[in-house]
Amino acid sequence: MRLKFGKRRAQDGGLEVTEERGLRVLHLGNCAIQSAMRMNRPYDLELAYTRAMMGFLMFNPAPQDVLMIGLGGGSHAKFIHKQFPATRVTAVEINPQVIAAARTHFALPPDDERLTVIEADGALYMRQHPMSTDIILLDGFDSGNQVEALATQTFYAACRRALRPGGVLVVNLWGQDPGFAEYFARLARAFDGETGWISVQHKTNVIVFAFGESGAATRLERMRPQLAGMSKSLGLDLSGFARDIQWSDTIAPLLDY
Repeated sequence: MRLKFGKRRAQDGGLEVTEERGLRVLHLGNCAIQSAMRMNRPYDLELAYTRAMMGFLMFNPAPQDVLMIGLGGGSHAKFIHKQFPATRVTAVEINPQVIAAARTHFALPPDDERLTVIEADGALYMRQHPMSTDIILLDGFDSGNQVEALATQTFYAACRRALRPGGVLVVNLWGQDPGFAEYFARLARAFDGETGWISVQHKTNVIVFAFGESGAATRLERMRPQLAGMSKSLGLDLSGFARDIQWSDTIAPLLDY
């Protein structure tokens, strides 16, 4: 990798790391930001969409297992590893250069009994691990576009099978992606319409929560009294997420949002 400071830059095969004014950023294939890390707060979630994806805590505040498809700079892996000592994180990433960048440039800790990083095809891994996790964090992009293999009807169905009872699939969708409406529709079909979403930065990102069982809204209401305290301790606006989440199984409300 090529590294330069002043603006600081590393580049290898379409992957680029830059640093300016204490903010380190990972790009993959284009100018879109894949991950960001504040150098003096390496375990914080710097990007708004990564914080919104942690909204699964509104439904399950203490998951035993979290599966990440797409590692990026390892923001979620680091945050969960630090904040939730009883939770195991498995991160599946197909690109070895991304894994190397997360380890070298983004302070991702080494594997231990609570963190495992696997170089593998996320779609294949999902099919091979039914009933294996409580939470799936799906953040699969390549050169600014959704990875098609991680957005098919078959893949979303495999995600549902991979969840344990009460599990939640959390998907980061890019609101300007030409396939956005179809991806949302596939998610709704795969999960029988048990879906909610949060718009981030005027639909730049849409975080979709998909539930293998009915009753998610009721679970949220039971959790609501705890959210203010959790928000303060974790540095997340869970109360705001609970206020902003929209429940819908169609794309229509998003088009008007």
